[in-house]
Amino acid sequence: MCPFSNSITSQEILSGVRGATNTELPQHAGAMDTNGQQQAVLDDGRTPSLLHRMKHDKSILALVVSSQYIFAGTQGGEILVYSLDTYELRRTIEAHRGSVLSLTLSQDQSLLFSSATDPIINIWCTSSFGRLYALWSPYDLGDIFCVAYSSYHKTLYLGAQNTSIQWYDLKQKDVRPQPNPASHPSERKNRFFDSTGPGGISTPRPQGADATLRDAVGGQYLEIDRQDVHQFAHYGYVNCMLLGKRILPEAPAEEVLVSGGGDGRIVLWRIDATTGGAISSLHTLEDGREEGESILSLARDGSFLYSGRFDGEVNVWDLETRQLVRSLKTATGDVLTLSLGGGNLFAGGVSGLVQKYNQHYETISTFQAHEGLILASNFTNYNGKPTFVTGGNDNTIVIWEVPDCEGCGTDVKRSNNDLMVESLNQFVSFKTVSSLPKYRADCRRGASYLRSVFQNFGAATEMLNTSEPYNPIVFAKFRGNPASAASRKKILFYGHYDVIAAENEQAKWKHDPFTLTGEGGYLYGRGISDNKGPIMAAIYAAHELANEQNLGSDILFLIEGEEESGSRGFAQAVQAKKELIGDVDWILLANSYWLDDHVPCLTYGLRGVIHATVQIESKHPDLHSGVDGSALLDEPLKDLVMLLSRLTGSHGKVQLPGFYDPILPLAEDEEKLYSEITATLLRGNPDLGDAELLAQSLMRRWREASLTIHRFQTSGPDNSTIIPRLAKASLSLRLVPNQEASEVARLLEDFLQSEFSQLDSKNSLNVTIDHQAEPWLGDFTSPIFQTLESAIMSVWGPTLGRRRSSVHTLKHSHDYFDPNPNSGSGDRPSPTTSNTLANGSGEPDEQGFVAQKPLYIREGGSIPSIRFLEKEFDAPAAQLPCGQASDSAHLDNERLRLVNLYNSKKIFKKVFSELPLR
Repeated sequence: MCPFSNSITSQEILSGVRGATNTELPQHAGAMDTNGQQQAVLDDGRTPSLLHRMKHDKSILALVVSSQYIFAGTQGGEILVYSLDTYELRRTIEAHRGSVLSLTLSQDQSLLFSSATDPIINIWCTSSFGRLYALWSPYDLGDIFCVAYSSYHKTLYLGAQNTSIQWYDLKQKDVRPQPNPASHPSERKNRFFDSTGPGGISTPRPQGADATLRDAVGGQYLEIDRQDVHQFAHYGYVNCMLLGKRILPEAPAEEVLVSGGGDGRIVLWRIDATTGGAISSLHTLEDGREEGESILSLARDGSFLYSGRFDGEVNVWDLETRQLVRSLKTATGDVLTLSLGGGNLFAGGVSGLVQKYNQHYETISTFQAHEGLILASNFTNYNGKPTFVTGGNDNTIVIWEVPDCEGCGTDVKRSNNDLMVESLNQFVSFKTVSSLPKYRADCRRGASYLRSVFQNFGAATEMLNTSEPYNPIVFAKFRGNPASAASRKKILFYGHYDVIAAENEQAKWKHDPFTLTGEGGYLYGRGISDNKGPIMAAIYAAHELANEQNLGSDILFLIEGEEESGSRGFAQAVQAKKELIGDVDWILLANSYWLDDHVPCLTYGLRGVIHATVQIESKHPDLHSGVDGSALLDEPLKDLVMLLSRLTGSHGKVQLPGFYDPILPLAEDEEKLYSEITATLLRGNPDLGDAELLAQSLMRRWREASLTIHRFQTSGPDNSTIIPRLAKASLSLRLVPNQEASEVARLLEDFLQSEFSQLDSKNSLNVTIDHQAEPWLGDFTSPIFQTLESAIMSVWGPTLGRRRSSVHTLKHSHDYFDPNPNSGSGDRPSPTTSNTLANGSGEPDEQGFVAQKPLYIREGGSIPSIRFLEKEFDAPAAQLPCGQASDSAHLDNERLRLVNLYNSKKIFKKVFSELPLR
């Protein structure tokens, strides 16, 4: 029989093994003994819970986990490096020209070894991610399926498609002669592509086959000596290997190499340090089958060795007696990966299922981990949290929390970041949509849950009722050091627990909007960025300070439930309970976003807003245009269009008398801020264009007033022959500091009534002011902003790169609204929108500059309560944006990056601690 007949190939791994299926099985299937009898075990809630999911565009074939990172090898030859803390992608290493089949770490985790379908092993530094060594064999060995490294012997072992095991003693790397560049595998003649056919024509190589890999460059070149090879280590591919001590009962201190191959055998190899790590066969583990089927995976726990095989078989070997003591029948199909941790055995395979066993080989749970094949897995204990990681050909890496680990106990100390995410998981689940009456009960439950979080942390709380039917305000107070009660400063944090509706009727959300979902380093869910995530970060910051007995000030919280509906009832409720709230020294809120996805910001200004409805109505009913339409009839919709057309002139200039008179001119110190903003944004994304035009575009949105017509509504049926008796329009005016909302509202009403009278219409006009909010402008030189700046610099550190000592000085622009006779409308620049900044924010240049300070920005939106709180408590306010420009607040797939959440908590903690000392 051909020695490769029962081996698994790399192509089979990529496309599926032996007719893999995705048949769904019961969530908790029992184990089977050697006779195939089911051993039912009741599941007691010990199924791993999905923490996070990272998606890629290619299959995940290999995984290894260090104390900081998850390293994932892909079908495209990349090594993906993810943070274990925040799950964000830290680096994509272009490592190989073929699929990465194996990843291994040295014992001290300083070296990462990668092998692939190209016959090269690359050795990487795990701190710089640079290549240190490139190692190859003098032979054509095909795919390198597995790698094992002995930190004790400093020797690397590889298992190959040509059935050999080969090794290299890294202690000899500087002694051995440098390899001839012509011996590099890429320089060798390829049997397929370089062989000539009829007429001497060679097969053309695939496009990109000779392209230079960005990261697989540099380092020392090494070549295995021809004598450091054990040919036919197996009569089939060498699929898997591991190294360890205490494998031989007679020599527990001796390190032994264990390999599994396509011949169905497991071989134990002795390592001879005196001959550069040469191996010799010690024992062979066989189960007596005439034709052994491939050993696909190996794992070891003490004196027990586990091997995964086809058709869901897991063999358990006693290494002391070298006997097969048990065979488990899993529901996973071919067992492509085995992992051990916390007293549990995890088996994963072609069905996408993972089967979890305890130390008695009873099935604890079976769960669907992937939609395709599970090709790799790993277990780690990160910061005391048992974590299981899986990767598959559905292009995903999944992080699982394992609740029942041996030795961990039930009282595993969870980090505050973990607890904060758990609190958010519950908080987001409440559909606190203030604009829809059907969610009124959910809003109340969300407020009650939030209050319980405060209470569990020892804060004094009270529900402040608003007028019916509006949602209550949650008030909470963390008291500072009792010894300084008389002189304690007070910081008020304002936020809102209500959210924008997310009915998801068109299924545009990737996940249920009200189920917090971790993916790609982000948390997805309605309200996670606006405003539940920042609220929870501030609560946990205050709790940590109080718990550490380092809270030198009182931290007050006012969390309302009507912000998305204009803060209905908020002002009246706060005024009614002002004595309970007490004095306030500073006001802090976190209800906005960065300009792009890379540079932290501080917001010092917001526009105000007036929402109005303009309605024109006739005395006659809805009419038919063919029967009653004539020039004698005053039609409400025509009147409305003519009236609204008089509100704005050329380029959108608002025609209300005196509308622009109160607006403050651009001060010199503020102009410098725009220079800083444009310089930073353009370095991160040069496609944003000219600095001058970018600055002017931002100014138009942030510090200039504007008018918008949002929608029209008419009475009557929705067809093209009706003359509606009633027509109305919704419009808004965005105001800037020094414009008074009440005064502008009066100007609007007077102007519309005056202009309507000139139409000489028999119809009636009604103007309703639906909502108004004052603009806000903070002092960015004040102590609260300077404390925030210091905290941001401390927590975020360098971001994009070093700023120049001088920045572009902006020119003073001409009046935008004045017609320029020398330019046509085609010369007007397109405005830079928030969507442009979010979608155009590419990855920063790793060799770029270091941003020493956050960007000071203003925003065009409005928050009704901020100016009210400043006036009511005679205290300055500041706004800390927590999210990125791409967070999609108010849109589908709202999200918040985990690192932003964690760092926001750190910033709040610093501000709560340091601000009272200024």
